[in-house]
Amino acid sequence: MSDESLSDQPSADDILAFGTYFSALDGHQALAAIVGRSSDAAFAYVCTPNAVHVVNYERGEPRFRAGIDGAWLRLCDSRVVARLAATMAGVTLPLALGSDLTADLLAGAIRPTDAITIIGGTAEMESRLRQQYGWTNVVRHDPPFGFIGDPAAIAACVNFVVAHPARYVFLACGAPQSEVLGRHIAEHGGAVGTGLCIGASLLFATGLQRRAPLFMQRAGLEWLHRLIQEPKRMTTRLRKSQLPILTLALRTRLARR
Repeated sequence: MSDESLSDQPSADDILAFGTYFSALDGHQALAAIVGRSSDAAFAYVCTPNAVHVVNYERGEPRFRAGIDGAWLRLCDSRVVARLAATMAGVTLPLALGSDLTADLLAGAIRPTDAITIIGGTAEMESRLRQQYGWTNVVRHDPPFGFIGDPAAIAACVNFVVAHPARYVFLACGAPQSEVLGRHIAEHGGAVGTGLCIGASLLFATGLQRRAPLFMQRAGLEWLHRLIQEPKRMTTRLRKSQLPILTLALRTRLARR
């Protein structure tokens, strides 16, 4: 797979499922590809589409489309999407869960002295990353709420990344803000390193948020764990993603028949 900072055209080995192109890489392969990039390579970013991304992409939501299309790697972050792709679309999607990928990077791929830039998150999260992983070369920029609709706030994020060259750039702004910001950084030019649109992964890694038990992860029930933890927010999210992805999968199944 070519190392391109903007990838609107899918590569020959990408896999199409429910209207979204996914990179044909599992977690181990994705980790190797990310670690294998030079620290001074032109900025390129990784996104991890789940049911929310797929549903909004299929609906043509501009920010989701722009953010996903511009990614260097698009890794399947949902066991639900992968299982529906297999059963309803006849497509095998390798899993590369964003939280697992982040954990693997933190466990050994990232050295304490590696330059790290974080956009988003909290001061407490940054402090814990320093303490738990011995990071000595980390900087963080905290954009204001709703920044993705403010060109000046976006420019501030982009300029921060350009001004702080880093091997790894964690974009912890939620979806689709992280992906859209990644595209802005890539299109601006002048930045280096690999951007990682990682959702709540750093919160899990630092213990600020609890991830689902392993048996729930393997059963594809992380959504249920988060529903119990955050019922109001997750009820809205499930209504907008999990139910529509089932409808989309059914339509795909009927079209195949």
